[in-house]
Amino acid sequence: MILYHCRDTRSLRALWALEECGVPYELVKMPFPPRYGHDGYLDINPLGTVPALNTGGYLMTESAAICHYVADMSDRPELRVDKGEAAHAEYLNWLHRSDATFTFPQTLVLRYSRLEKPERRLLQVVADYTTWFQKRMAVVEDTLGRADYLCAGRFTMADICVGYAVYLAEKLGISSGLGPRTHDYLRRLTIRPAFQGALSLQADMDPVL
Repeated sequence: MILYHCRDTRSLRALWALEECGVPYELVKMPFPPRYGHDGYLDINPLGTVPALNTGGYLMTESAAICHYVADMSDRPELRVDKGEAAHAEYLNWLHRSDATFTFPQTLVLRYSRLEKPERRLLQVVADYTTWFQKRMAVVEDTLGRADYLCAGRFTMADICVGYAVYLAEKLGISSGLGPRTHDYLRRLTIRPAFQGALSLQADMDPVL
């Protein structure tokens, strides 16, 4: 497998998942945005987005789907929640919620606070979608009041996918509205050896955030 990665972007989800699972892969490090900074990237991924994972037979471009796939392909069954388990539906919901509900508003905050030219930045959009994100993250705070992890009573890919959204909030400076359990959750996730390993692999890359 080949992972195309930009520092601290959603491809960090995939990189962390690969490190947790111990799945062999090749890492291609790219400047951001890769459609402009990495020659030939649009030929690899016409969307121009990251992550992109070449599985050897198919190109995957959705970070939560990549985490799901990597868990299914690995020898670490505890990192996934299979069909026969009571928490299977909850697990799938967290995987999809992580991007569709949590990371989506963060991309608007990032774009209109940092990536656009100064004259195109929109402070009202930044404020509105910061509030959107923080209110929707209340479900994480509530869930962590009953368990250390989001589902199945153990660390799973759901925690990687949602944990990245919390990590990104901190990088964007919008984590102050999150609850204390969510902040502690991020601390526990980011001291995991696999997360630290993912950070070390991107340490030589230019910052995006």
